[in-house]
Amino acid sequence: MIDLSKLYLFVGAAIALLLIPGPAVLYITTRSATQGRVAGLVSVLAIETANLIQAVAAGLGLSAILLSSALAFDVVKYLGAAYLIFLGIRKLLSPENGSESEIKQESLRQIYWQGVAINILNPKTALFFFAFLPQFVDPARGNVVAQNLLLGMIFVGLAIVTDSLYALVISSFARTLRGNRRFQTGGRYFAGLVYVGLGITTALTGAKK
Repeated sequence: MIDLSKLYLFVGAAIALLLIPGPAVLYITTRSATQGRVAGLVSVLAIETANLIQAVAAGLGLSAILLSSALAFDVVKYLGAAYLIFLGIRKLLSPENGSESEIKQESLRQIYWQGVAINILNPKTALFFFAFLPQFVDPARGNVVAQNLLLGMIFVGLAIVTDSLYALVISSFARTLRGNRRFQTGGRYFAGLVYVGLGITTALTGAKK
């Protein structure tokens, strides 16, 4: 059982981290702004599915296998970067007069699996859980793996709440402008540049030391 004082500290630290916009929040808000509330919430579900997988992997020690190999780390990193850049270029090159139809062609299933792939292929997520969770684990208070898994699930639960708030707020503002053609065009370019930027950031992630 985790000590309550450490648990409170973990929750406070997790909320503070989650309220600072990062790549995941940027992805979710971009989806929310360009494709609406449902798409934003589906992308939240996708990101948190991947986070849960990464948290479980970290809790079971599987992340250590990835982080111990520079080659494996780089393979995952560049696959994730290439996928993000591909999505960005595809968005930027979509037909000018087809922005609305192009949005509709991306089903919720596509949005979900894109989000899962993007976060799974981001090695910084594995690094985060591998480094963050153990700081709040006390081996003297029981099974270390169980404590890691519990902390990971708590973090994901908190992330669902904070990321959903971002999605709801951004989609509410964007909904009033979605019928505006200039907003549609600007949103398409913004989304494309965000994906490309996230891809470049992922590619520049340093290897584990």
